[in-house]
Amino acid sequence: MLAPITPGRQGNVRHNLSGVLAYDSFRPANMDSFFPINLSADSMRLVSDCRAILGEVEGMSRFVPNIDMYLSMYVRKEALLSSQIEGTQCTFDDVLDPSNESNASRDLTDVVNYTRAVQQATKLMEELPLCMRLLKSVHATLLGNGRGSDKTPGQFRTTQNWVGPNGCTLNEAPYVPPNTEDMKEALGDLELFINERDDIDPVIKAALVHYQFETTHPFLDGNGRLGRLLILLSLIHDGALTKPVIYPSYELKRHRSEYYDWLMRVRQRGDFEGWVSFFSTCLLASAREARDSMRKLVDLHSETERLIREKAGRATTNALMLLDLLEGNPIVDTAFVSERMQISRSSANNLISQFTDWGILVQRDTSRKRYRTFSYEPYLAILRTGDEPL
Repeated sequence: MLAPITPGRQGNVRHNLSGVLAYDSFRPANMDSFFPINLSADSMRLVSDCRAILGEVEGMSRFVPNIDMYLSMYVRKEALLSSQIEGTQCTFDDVLDPSNESNASRDLTDVVNYTRAVQQATKLMEELPLCMRLLKSVHATLLGNGRGSDKTPGQFRTTQNWVGPNGCTLNEAPYVPPNTEDMKEALGDLELFINERDDIDPVIKAALVHYQFETTHPFLDGNGRLGRLLILLSLIHDGALTKPVIYPSYELKRHRSEYYDWLMRVRQRGDFEGWVSFFSTCLLASAREARDSMRKLVDLHSETERLIREKAGRATTNALMLLDLLEGNPIVDTAFVSERMQISRSSANNLISQFTDWGILVQRDTSRKRYRTFSYEPYLAILRTGDEPL
């Protein structure tokens, strides 16, 4: 049954229907009623530190060579980590392996869809405000042909849903989101809050927006993944970032149980101060990891470029082109390199052999004589951090 909720600034309980059909759902409060949020000095320092690191990563992204390549890796990493929170079992290597494209598993499809959803959302935000219309369009891409594709992608639910262990019924669920009438009201209020409250620190605002979206649970499936994507979109919307240069799900995945507990604690007790502190701690750690990874990637690029210029001789131009290709596609085979660089297969094979001799590429399965794939291991070692399934 719905966990005990003390009515307060977070909302209250709504009694629905009667008789054997009766059930309780949560009714979220208007978001303006969340305030004031009285953060401790320690929590304010967390928020301030978070903004500083976000600014640092944002600044680095403006001067880093090949930043678009790195961003594509960061988007894929966020897609993987967020999907893993929902139970996806693939790894970063699975996402990047070109041989998987024609034989995608459901888990891999979820990650690919999430990647496309991030790209679509950031593009749509150039034309649209961060509104429910945009989120519905992104949700349709997110569910696509993967997990939840039979749950009306791109459409808000028209029936009651609930959150709980597999197999639990509505009356057994520990959390029952708002009924459809209250859901519509909460979504309208959320849209106004996102677009009209520009007096709130972007980190605090992202924490509240994420909480309220997850609490409203407006779709039949995909709420968690879209809600975590909304963290990035909220930060971009409010100017804390201009690009998706961090992966917020990095720490939320590592503290998944605590993450879910905090969302529920706010619903039950209205502890927004505790939630903002937890959220800021996670976002700060995620932003630091993204910053440190970017520094390592930049240093690796410089070292590898220097090695190529020392070793490649007349093949330097093609070798540098291959390095660029690897920074967007760190797992390759001869056919892929030949096609993308528009060179013969023998030239591609020679380049790959040179990169292998120099320690840049590593053959992934040394027992194979045909259909061999190679990985840019020093690069992947940086990006794999935290990619193991739960």
